[in-house]
Amino acid sequence: MSQVGAPRGRTWSGPSGSPRSRTLRSVATLTSAVLAVTVLAGCSSGDGDDAAPAAAQDNAPTARGLVGDGGTLRWAVDSLPTTLNAFQADADAATGRVTGAVLPALYTLDERGRPRLNPDYLESAEVVGTEPRQVVLYKLNQQAVWSDGREIGAADFVAQWRALSGRDTAYWTARNAGYERIEKIEKGRNDLEVRVTFAKPYADWRSLFTPLYPKEVMGSPNAFNDGARTTLKSTAGPFLLGKTDRKDGSLALVRNPRWWGSPAKLDSLVLRAVPRTDREAALAAGTLDLAEVDRATADRIALALKDADAGRAGAQAARLHGPGSAVTPGKALKSWALAHGEDEELAAEVRAARAENKAAAARYARAQDTLSGYVVRKSLEPAYTQLSLNGESGPLADERVRRAVARAIDRRELAESVLKPLGLPAEPPGSHLALAGQAAYADSSDALGGQDTKEARALLADAGWVPGGAQQKPAGTGAGAERAEKKETDAKKKETDAKKKAEGAEDTASDDGLYIVGDDKPGELRAAPRIGPGGPESGTRVLAPAPAAARESAALLARAEALDTGARAAAGPGNAKPDKGVAGAYAPMGSAAPAAVPAASQALGKDGKPLSLRFVLPSGPGSETLRAVGDRIVRMLDGVGIRTEVTKVSDESFFKDHVASGDYDLALYSWPASAFPATDARPIFAKPEPASDGSLLVEQNYSRVGTDRIDQLFDQAAGTLDEEEAGDLIRQADARIWAAAGSLPLYQRPQLVAARKDVVNAGAWGFAAPRYQDIGFKKSETTKGSGSNR
Repeated sequence: MSQVGAPRGRTWSGPSGSPRSRTLRSVATLTSAVLAVTVLAGCSSGDGDDAAPAAAQDNAPTARGLVGDGGTLRWAVDSLPTTLNAFQADADAATGRVTGAVLPALYTLDERGRPRLNPDYLESAEVVGTEPRQVVLYKLNQQAVWSDGREIGAADFVAQWRALSGRDTAYWTARNAGYERIEKIEKGRNDLEVRVTFAKPYADWRSLFTPLYPKEVMGSPNAFNDGARTTLKSTAGPFLLGKTDRKDGSLALVRNPRWWGSPAKLDSLVLRAVPRTDREAALAAGTLDLAEVDRATADRIALALKDADAGRAGAQAARLHGPGSAVTPGKALKSWALAHGEDEELAAEVRAARAENKAAAARYARAQDTLSGYVVRKSLEPAYTQLSLNGESGPLADERVRRAVARAIDRRELAESVLKPLGLPAEPPGSHLALAGQAAYADSSDALGGQDTKEARALLADAGWVPGGAQQKPAGTGAGAERAEKKETDAKKKETDAKKKAEGAEDTASDDGLYIVGDDKPGELRAAPRIGPGGPESGTRVLAPAPAAARESAALLARAEALDTGARAAAGPGNAKPDKGVAGAYAPMGSAAPAAVPAASQALGKDGKPLSLRFVLPSGPGSETLRAVGDRIVRMLDGVGIRTEVTKVSDESFFKDHVASGDYDLALYSWPASAFPATDARPIFAKPEPASDGSLLVEQNYSRVGTDRIDQLFDQAAGTLDEEEAGDLIRQADARIWAAAGSLPLYQRPQLVAARKDVVNAGAWGFAAPRYQDIGFKKSETTKGSGSNR
């Protein structure tokens, strides 16, 4: 996944005199904003009979006996890692790729995203006591050693706990969720046993100590903050850190001779920094073996394979659809005549152009021949793209308007527009907290209701947004007030125009919207909030709700309650009715939708102000799909009278200056799924809290919509050791997140990976974590002895 440097939570300046600031990370690892997603996905470690993922992984699985020994695989990353410490704020996808190959992972993910005990490091791990405290006993693989020969043991667990517990502010850590719940760690009956005692129950204990760093890294603030950024004193994986060449943009991982597990098939694995816009050229030049690509590059490879299957060599392909394919016989004859004409100056220009066209056709032909040696492996990423609705202020502070926006949008149409052309399943996600195939997944979207233009208009009408409302002046408005309002409007327009001019960036064709927000965990979990006298949802973060909002909230939340407490089961089959949404997502009983009016009058307004929402989109490479989806959303909203002001900003500015700061009404970005939603998703949906300076502390809740009850459900899920109960609590929280209408999941992101045809056990992994020691080149007569030349 690609990422664009999205901020991951609140900013902490560190202790006094700290030379650098750190951003509190929150959820696992992101993509090119990725933040490198460590996507642990599924609440249970049991086998369960949950449904399969929406799309299977596509990674050319091959038995180790059929994989050749040796060779170097060149794997594209967006950039070389800025730090090798996965617990720092600027850790990214490349950080995760390195740590996955060189450090212990006590649990890894299977194809359904379920955490599985890793026998390379653990013989067992289980809860051996719950009273008076939860105790987890780890039994380590007796062969597990660090690269310096020292056994992995309790001292490493203790050092990591102390560094990440949050008690010592000298450690510039970006996440501590779970570690702050630990009371003590001690050696068991022997050096291979580690006993972890928790101060309070923690359901997601399997998320801890992955990756596990040696005590030399975690044992002191200096080693943690600075020493581990560029090197690691010792490692314990199938690969070791090799040479890093910043000038060349490469980082080598080499086979670990001390590795006690199945030896790595590759001699070395080289991560090469290749921006996504340059990957097609790098693949065409044959300088990469494995790379995530955009749809345009995937289409180019598919065309090259089609040419090869049809027996067309590169030169023939170039004439058919290459740079010279548009040249007709008539144009060719005219060009020849001009090149040999009497006008020497014109003839020289034409001859130069003909030479360049010939060279371009030759380059295209060579590229087609090379690209025919690749395949595109595709699946769905464990991440979803959502529409975020900023409920802090403006029209979207009214729950009815947020729900109207959600009811106006056809999520299935958007999912199909992105995924169907790729041949991938296009079912819109039904949950904010899990994806299809995960144990915690349940479709709770009917807590809000599906697309319904009539109901969207009724909700808007009840909120006071009606046709012609922009021309109506509030009672008591005089000429002086009108002049003051016009002056204020003009000032705002000037400010907006200036901001647009400063931020404006040309659209650049590229791929999928690669904004996945953060894989980090920001700060320790708060205690379960007190439920106020106004009811469990009295804390909804809406600054100025309209009078009828309380009635709608009650109905909607009652529906959410029914969805997740089994009330639906009470209704017999004979009482079933077509699902047309939920009562709470409608206007109050008796509110009719506005009568049809001429198209020119459909724009809505209230008290003399038009209903217009600022829709912020990234403009750079990697965001073409987001912008296309944004265009469709604009048309859907226009159909119910909601106008949008689309603002395209640079990738660097998108998160930092707009999403994280709250300077938007609507925005598109993505979140990774997690195997531990009670821990990892809580900061994304936690109720914002006022800071002492009057601002909001939002953690990663960029929609700024939350409730006390949602927070309480997350806390309860994190604190129960009953996995079935935890799953039920997570599903209840999700139903309430749908009801709050702060975000709308649209589609699971596509995962496209270009791989050489002989690369095996690598590609589009879906939920699963790579097994680095099995990646390699398939044995064949043509590749024997050639792997080492790669």
